[in-house]
Amino acid sequence: MSATSTSGSAAVGSTPEDVFRPSTTIDPGDMSEPSGSGVTQSLAFSSGNPRIEETRGIMILYRDDISESTSELPVERKPLVCVLAVPNHMTYADFCQFCGSFIQHILEMRIVRNDGMDDRYSILIRFDDQSSTDNFYKHFSGRRFSSLETDVCRVLFTVDVQYTGLIEHAQNSSASSTEQPYCPVCLERLDQDMSGILTTICNHSFHCSCISKWTDSSCPVCRYCQQQPEKSTCSICGTSDNLWICVICGFVGCGRYKEGHAIRHWKDTQHCYSLELETQRVWDYVGDNYVHRLIQSKTDGKLVELNIPCCHADDSCGGCGYREDSEISEALYNSKVEAIVNEYNDLLMTQLENQRIYFESLLLEVKEETEKEISEAIKKAENFRLQKMQAKLDKCLKEKKFLDDISENLLKNQEMWKAKILEIEEREKKALSLNAQKIQELEEQLRDLMLQIEAENTVEQLPNSKEIKDGSVLPFTNSIIIKK
Repeated sequence: MSATSTSGSAAVGSTPEDVFRPSTTIDPGDMSEPSGSGVTQSLAFSSGNPRIEETRGIMILYRDDISESTSELPVERKPLVCVLAVPNHMTYADFCQFCGSFIQHILEMRIVRNDGMDDRYSILIRFDDQSSTDNFYKHFSGRRFSSLETDVCRVLFTVDVQYTGLIEHAQNSSASSTEQPYCPVCLERLDQDMSGILTTICNHSFHCSCISKWTDSSCPVCRYCQQQPEKSTCSICGTSDNLWICVICGFVGCGRYKEGHAIRHWKDTQHCYSLELETQRVWDYVGDNYVHRLIQSKTDGKLVELNIPCCHADDSCGGCGYREDSEISEALYNSKVEAIVNEYNDLLMTQLENQRIYFESLLLEVKEETEKEISEAIKKAENFRLQKMQAKLDKCLKEKKFLDDISENLLKNQEMWKAKILEIEEREKKALSLNAQKIQELEEQLRDLMLQIEAENTVEQLPNSKEIKDGSVLPFTNSIIIKK
C-alpha cells in the first residue's frame, strides 16, 4: 500500500499529473523519501473544514539552507513549490495580487495548514513549466509580503505531496474534497489551460481571477474563514469542551455532561434558549428539545433544513410523503405552515419578553449599583472631609496650645521683669536720695568755705588787720564776728 498523490484522480480540466487531488490514502509507515533525504524535510499538513471533513498529509520539501549554501538550485526539482507561513491576515485576493506577475504561469494553487501553525497557512503552487517555477523562486524567495511587515516569503521546492487519510466529521458520507467541474463564481469550467485554479483551505476550487475579486477571508461557498476566532471557554470553570452560549445574554457555560454551568445559568436567570457552539443548534430548556431545524451540509458546508425521518414504515402520515386528496394535502400543508409560523412567533415573543425582563433587571442592577456607588462616594467624601476638618482642628488646637504656652511664659517673664523694674526703681531712688544728701552736704561745706574765704578777705582789708591777725573768724548769719 504505497501510493503518492501523483496517482490521484484529476478534476474536470486537470492533467493526469495533478498532485493536489488524491483518490487514495497511504499508510504513514509506507512513505519513503527520495534519494538524498539529508537535503529534504517533511512537514505535516491538513486541509478542509474541520466541522465536515479534514484531509491530512505530508509534503516533502527541499531544505531552505541548501539553496543558501549553494547558488545552484536542486537538480531533481519539479515545477512545484510551497510558500510557507503566510500570515492569516493575507486573504486569497491579497496573495493573488502579491504574485500577480506569475498568475498566467500558475496551473493550480492549494491552501493548506501546517500542524502547530494556527495563525499561518501554506500554499502549494504548481506551474506550467520549470522555467516559470525557477523565476518565481528567485523573485519571491526572501521577499517581504509588504513594506509594512517583517514577515518574508519562504519559497521551497517541493519533492512530493503524500496524503495520509481523510477524517470525516459529518453524518453524511459524501466527500467534500471532490472537485467541482465549474467555478462557483463565474460558472465556467475549471480548466487549468484557460486559467489557474485556487483551492481554498476548505477544499473549494475557483479560478484565480475570480477569487482575486473576493476581498473577504472566508470561502464564497461555505463561508468557512481561514482566520478562526479564539477558542471560547466556560465563564465559570474555563473548560473548552461542550460549550453552550445563552442567546439572550451571551453567557458561555459548559453542558450538563461537564460541570453543568449552562443549566445552572438557566435556573438562575430563566433564559431558556442556549446555542451549542459545536453544532450551532439551539436548545430549549423548558421544552427539553432542540428548536433549531438547520444543520450544516457536509457536501458544501451550507445551512440546510434538518430532514427528520418518518416513523411510519408505510408512509401513512401526512408529513412524511403520504399523498391523499390534493385538497386535504394542501390543507394539511397550510395548517403545518401556520402552526410553524405561530410557533416561531410565540418563540420570538417569549425570547423578546425574556430579553426585556433580563435587560430591565440589568438596568435595575446598574441603577442600584450606581446609587450604591454614589452613596459610598458621598460617604467617602464626607468621611474624607471630616477627616480633613478634624486634622485641621487638631492642628489649630496644637497651635493654640503652643500659643497659650508662649503667652503664659510671656506673662511670667512680664511679672519677673516688673519686679526687677520695681527693684531697680527703688535702688535708683535710694541712690538719688543719697546723692541729694551728699550734694546738700557739699553745698553747705562749700558755702562755709566761701564764707570763710570772704571773711579772711574782709579782715585783710581792715585798717587794723595786723591787730586781729591772731584772732579767729566765726561764721554768723549775715555778719562776721572777729575776736582778738
